[in-house]
Amino acid sequence: MAKLKTKSGAKKRFRVTASGRIKVGKPGKRHGMIKRTPKQIRQKRGTMVLHEADEKIVKSYMPYAR
Repeated sequence: MAKLKTKSGAKKRFRVTASGRIKVGKPGKRHGMIKRTPKQIRQKRGTMVLHEADEKIVKSYMPYAR
């Protein structure tokens, strides 16, 4: 059987944790930060773990990520 291709956009945006969850950067920090409150900017730091329903979609994009 042929190898499955990984979506190149997914491999740039998502990482798999040791327990198999999907880690992603928080959205909404690319531009327009002047109109955001300092609390919003603080809360958008770092990464977050995706919900189980979204994980299934992302894992289909990256068949060899373990």
